[in-house]
Amino acid sequence: MKLLSFEHRGHARFGLLRGDDGIVDLSELGYASLRAAIAAQALPELARRAAALGVSLRLADVRLLPPIPAPEKIICVGVNYGNRNEEYKDGSAPPAYPSVFPRFPGSFVGHGQPLLRPRVSRQLDYEGEIALIIGKRGRHIPAAEAWSHVAGLTCCNEGTVRDWVRHGKFNVTQGKNFDGSGSMGPWMATADEFDPTAPLTVTTRVNGEQRQHDTTANLMFPFAELIRYISIWTTLEPGDVISTGTPVGAGVRFDPPRFLEPGDVVEVEVPGIGTLSNTVADESAAEKPDQIKGPRTSHAQ
Repeated sequence: MKLLSFEHRGHARFGLLRGDDGIVDLSELGYASLRAAIAAQALPELARRAAALGVSLRLADVRLLPPIPAPEKIICVGVNYGNRNEEYKDGSAPPAYPSVFPRFPGSFVGHGQPLLRPRVSRQLDYEGEIALIIGKRGRHIPAAEAWSHVAGLTCCNEGTVRDWVRHGKFNVTQGKNFDGSGSMGPWMATADEFDPTAPLTVTTRVNGEQRQHDTTANLMFPFAELIRYISIWTTLEPGDVISTGTPVGAGVRFDPPRFLEPGDVVEVEVPGIGTLSNTVADESAAEKPDQIKGPRTSHAQ
């Protein structure tokens, strides 16, 4: 089952994808949002009730939002594919623990919406990832029980502003949270559509050119271990998102770097979920760049 959040005529709604582009609107069935339905453990109920409903909208009629537009937490994982650790060429051993950092909901847009290159930087980069959407509250979740806490999976472009990612000595938060710099979607594929023991692939393309491709068989910290580790120090709530890391091939790693330009089309594809697609646009120049205060120097990642 594929579930999506969208805006139609100025109202936020959610529904079920039927066929290639039909939407069964579920917004009047007693739940204010997809996140609320997940929290109520109501997805099986909605699937049954949706069977009696017809398609009322098409994808072309709506503006897609991230599947969970306002999660309590978005937790991102860095350097999680084994060959990415080698990509740094610093001779370091594989890490003992995942690298994690937060993102805010406003830093993501939905499928088909413009990715914003900020007016203070020309180093917007792509990072194709698989994101987990938590379905059941939990703390200290054993790895063996982790999959039972997953509501579904979605595609993520964990867009990064590279020169701002090193402004802070101990964090990457600034470069990871520019408004509209990343995307998520196009929808959530429910966990029952996947075999948790089978590897998934993620592929990123820019203007049709493959830039990233890898399998979750190469994750240093698999999905279950991420849930176990993260739930040690924070309670995972329904609708929380864990973005699980990106493969090698981000634009910053080319020589010279290949950052995104306005008009570029970025696609992130995961079989079983679909393809997330966004076109890059410059942020509206409401202010001149020299009016925006920030650190005088920075170091590209």
